[in-house]
Amino acid sequence: MDLEVIVEGKNRLKGEVKVSSSKNSILPILAASLLGEGTRVITNIPLIKDVEVISRLIKALGIKVTYEDNSLKFAGVVSEQHPPYELVRQIRASFLVMGPLLARQGMVRLALPGGCAIGTRPIDLHLKGFQALGASINLSGGDVIARADKLTGNHVYLDYPSVGATENIIMAAALADGTTYIENAALEPEIVDLACFINSMGGKISGAGSNVIKIEGVKELGSCHYSPIPDRIEAGTYMVAAAATGGDVLIKNVIPEHLKAITAKLTESNTQVLEEDNQVRVSRKDEIRPVYIKTLPYPGFPTDMQAQFMAYLSRADGSSVITESVFENRFMHVAELLRMGAKIKTEGRTAVIKGNNELTGTTVKATDLRAGAALLIAGLTARGSTKILNSEHIDRGYENIVDKLKGLGATITRH
Repeated sequence: MDLEVIVEGKNRLKGEVKVSSSKNSILPILAASLLGEGTRVITNIPLIKDVEVISRLIKALGIKVTYEDNSLKFAGVVSEQHPPYELVRQIRASFLVMGPLLARQGMVRLALPGGCAIGTRPIDLHLKGFQALGASINLSGGDVIARADKLTGNHVYLDYPSVGATENIIMAAALADGTTYIENAALEPEIVDLACFINSMGGKISGAGSNVIKIEGVKELGSCHYSPIPDRIEAGTYMVAAAATGGDVLIKNVIPEHLKAITAKLTESNTQVLEEDNQVRVSRKDEIRPVYIKTLPYPGFPTDMQAQFMAYLSRADGSSVITESVFENRFMHVAELLRMGAKIKTEGRTAVIKGNNELTGTTVKATDLRAGAALLIAGLTARGSTKILNSEHIDRGYENIVDKLKGLGATITRH
């Protein structure tokens, strides 16, 4: 059954909210647990749909998985080479098990991945990386089959700093013979987190967070106890929600350095952001100023925050422009915002948002994870009640978002 959320508008958010561990860190870290032997414990697990799916996938590959006290414990070694299609098709992150399985098993057969329908997101960079390490790649019946008797370290140059490809190649190279260098690697904090996790099992990875990552292959990886970084996109979503509602919210458990691009655009739009060691306070009293945004790989403005800013800027005093340079099909939320009275024109990868108009609550549909978050923000600022259908998309990336918004004073229910 499709889930729906009903949110009442004109809610000014106030109070404190704690950010969960990063969705975009936890998924590759869970995949990397397949590389290890012994007991791997990951703490502060966010209770989100994608974590549930990838945990079931890991279990299906022969690992013993137990959940206790907000931690996942993995024991044993991987014994399967072909993850079940019914799990793989649900989330794109399932493709991240390919590198670890290739490294551990010497062979992997994986269905082409599912996930949010926000663009083609080709996997060719992943496959070219595996080939550079000595794997043979074949496509058969909608599956990708990779084989390698033993992976061997090499220089891998990425045509684009793909986060997923960087992660998959790091994991494959962690147990390879010799040393691998990934050039033009993704710079995202989640890459650093993955490298730290593998190193906590005994890996030898350096340079993560720069554009050249060095992976010295080791014979085996063992036990560890690890806690992922906070979710910068969840933090950014609450920052924008606070700004959009003219609220005053303290957002705890964040790394302010990871939020620089979001903070810069909120400040430019007339919202006050006060940074402290591991928290930020966001408040707005004056009118929203229009801004220009172009999404870029980290440390640029994150594509995962584009939809939320579009909802926010629909109330600005003037016209804003958003250019989406990362994914080619990430304006599906525009049609839903238009239903609420927003004035947005799109041409190719650019959207012009004419602000200074009141949104009106109505029935809308979440087309993907971040679109759902944008509709929540729009609903909080609109006149009347907004019903968001297909809200299960939101649960893929936000832990207890309805309860967290209630804690900030929102009138919001789930059915």
